[in-house]
Amino acid sequence: MRRIGSCAFALLVMAAGAAWAGDIVADEAANAKFQSTYVWQTRPSFAAAYSGPNSLRTEHEKGYSFSATAAFGWRLWHGAQLYFDPEVVQGVPLSNLTGLGGLSNGEQQKTGGPNPTFYRARLFVRQRWDLGGEQVAVESGANQLAGMQSVRRVVLTVGNLAIADLFDANGLSHDPRSQFLNWALTANGAWDFAADARGYTWGAALEYIDDDWALRAGRFLQPAESNGLPLDHRIFRHYGDQIEVTHNHTLAGRPGVLRLLAFHNRASMGGFQDALDLATASGSVPAVAQVRRERSKHGVGVNVEQAITQSLGVFGRAGWNDGASETYSFAEIERSLSGGVVIKGHGWGRPDDTFGVALVRNGLSPVHRAYLAAGGLGAFIGDGALT
Repeated sequence: MRRIGSCAFALLVMAAGAAWAGDIVADEAANAKFQSTYVWQTRPSFAAAYSGPNSLRTEHEKGYSFSATAAFGWRLWHGAQLYFDPEVVQGVPLSNLTGLGGLSNGEQQKTGGPNPTFYRARLFVRQRWDLGGEQVAVESGANQLAGMQSVRRVVLTVGNLAIADLFDANGLSHDPRSQFLNWALTANGAWDFAADARGYTWGAALEYIDDDWALRAGRFLQPAESNGLPLDHRIFRHYGDQIEVTHNHTLAGRPGVLRLLAFHNRASMGGFQDALDLATASGSVPAVAQVRRERSKHGVGVNVEQAITQSLGVFGRAGWNDGASETYSFAEIERSLSGGVVIKGHGWGRPDDTFGVALVRNGLSPVHRAYLAAGGLGAFIGDGALT
């Protein structure tokens, strides 16, 4: 797959394949899936009244990213599956990943660079306990073995993975490798979910699914320091917790999904007000790195998708976090509102084609804005005069 171009309102044209499961699907003993994605972006030069360390560069820029992933799955015993995903990434981001809250390429990583980097992306076990009810088919896919499962079930997932594999899903706006690219369209922009600088972590999640309803909760490792690669293994001291309720519904005869998410993080983080107070007392520029201590961050999110016709679907997300402390793992966003429209290609005889348009509005808390106005810097934004 090759992506051409990038623009502020997230216009995207893509092609994707679909597989259909029959009424009865035999248990798949093992599978292997592969993907590779190349993204190329460019933007013109522009005039700016001022620039700072974390500003968008004013000159014309080009950037790219490349990723390749192998996803291997094995059935261990009835209801148990093991998955292993090795991955390689390479890329050059626009403005060195600075200047934006919602960064423009979800395939870029904080530790990425022009040289290929190989690592393990996922290594986890999933155990399912069927509780009865109708049996439904599961199709073969990446990190998913084909087979049958009950509409009532409990699922435990333990290991190394991305939290977004389990939480805040959206069938129209979630995967930068086949859908929209912007970070605030791949997930709730205000959800500072626990992850290393590549977007992966270790932990466990438990899900209860009862037909149209699902309840899931999980705890995962935080990075050892803000936006870093090593993880802090003290999971009972520093952690990222989330809980989500999902309901599948039918509206005017068309399927839809509503998801409600809440999260609570605990880590050694710098607070914006503490940084401002110290800067005032010392006559210096505020810096969150100087005031790090044990803190909590919490937030909520709403996520909806709805089919309008066979070819047309809409989606939206709204997110908020308390905005009192620094961005620890994800995007420098504390209020986020996004939505969009996706059209499948049935009308022009290519049902696997997809055309989408989305808009995102991101914001910061008042104390975060005051910190930036005083010259403070964040992980991705801050230029000494940003108000």
